[in-house]
Amino acid sequence: MQDAVIFDPSPADASVTDGDTPPLDALDAKGRREFNKLQKRLRRQVGNAIIDYGMIHEGDRVMVCLSGGKDSYTMLEILRSLQRNAPVNFSLVAVNLDQKQPGFPEHVLPEYLDELGVEYHILERDTYSVVKEKTPEGKTTCALCSRLRRGSLYGFAEEIGATKIALGHHREDILETLFLNMFFGGSLKAMPPKLLSDDGRNIVIRPLAYCREADIAEFSRLMAFPIIPCNLCGSQPNLQRQVVKEMLAEWEEKHPGRLENMFRAVTNVAPSQLADRELFDFAGLEEKQARMQADRIDILNE
Repeated sequence: MQDAVIFDPSPADASVTDGDTPPLDALDAKGRREFNKLQKRLRRQVGNAIIDYGMIHEGDRVMVCLSGGKDSYTMLEILRSLQRNAPVNFSLVAVNLDQKQPGFPEHVLPEYLDELGVEYHILERDTYSVVKEKTPEGKTTCALCSRLRRGSLYGFAEEIGATKIALGHHREDILETLFLNMFFGGSLKAMPPKLLSDDGRNIVIRPLAYCREADIAEFSRLMAFPIIPCNLCGSQPNLQRQVVKEMLAEWEEKHPGRLENMFRAVTNVAPSQLADRELFDFAGLEEKQARMQADRIDILNE
């Protein structure tokens, strides 16, 4: 069994980033200190998630799915930073799925990744047309778009020899999915930090699982990432995820720390206190009670 990577969340160069970005250059001494604290916090949280869930091992080739949004840019940057100080060798390859959305600026990601010197691939699949054709008017495109995107990326990971697929979902994404499944799917499930695909061919990791969306947004702003907006997902007026996002944001505003407690609950499940008969042997409690009573009597008789 391979050992998980042990990441040092705050090595000597933790405050140093590759390249000069105008927002960082414009920061005063206090702003620079705040940025360094933010960067170290993200490094620590990603490093802890990798350790806790054994996400990365010696020799792994990690396919970083880069959408052009704040989350995936941050994930790539933090993984690159951790990679420099990791006690094991692993490689990163960025992959963008060009879904052929109208107006998509195809030059942005290649120019950015060329400047960084990161290995990358642009995978072209016209899933946009398929989603628009198959989705009835007034219905959200998320389910079909997600399936097509996932299928394309999973297959490509095998083609390039990737051993892990890294997705940029953060803490709020996980909690939003939990409530969406409860409210509309009748199931108690979210997004696990590490997942084996149904066909057993791919392992998916979510290194940002412990990270707050607000921290990611601020880091992305200061790093001046070339954000590419999606005109397929967030622009939908009937998107239930947006409703849930607003609900969670309101809870956090009124009760600071509530989201952290909720996320902790996702990692601290008590099966006997729920009602899933497949997860816990409720029917066998009488037998268990009899065994415990017999053991108790035996101890008293000794």
